[in-house]
Amino acid sequence: MIPLQIVHIECFKDLTVRLSFSDNTEKIIDIGSYIKQHPHPQYNKYLEWKYFKTAEIAHGNVVWGKNWDLLFPIEQLHQGQIQ
Repeated sequence: MIPLQIVHIECFKDLTVRLSFSDNTEKIIDIGSYIKQHPHPQYNKYLEWKYFKTAEIAHGNVVWGKNWDLLFPIEQLHQGQIQ
């Protein structure tokens, strides 16, 4: 069985992302609200569009930052809720 992966990401200025998964599902996730509710110096810069839009796919998951400053469990993203 092939593990679940993110195959496409689209970032929006309202700090949401549209994720397409390898099982053909799509989810829109509000990353900005999560960061606002869980402030952390490592995450806070991603509230700015110029940093937020740098999200990329690495090893089947969406990550932000050169050292993966911000990432979430793929199962949570697939469910449409991050914790």
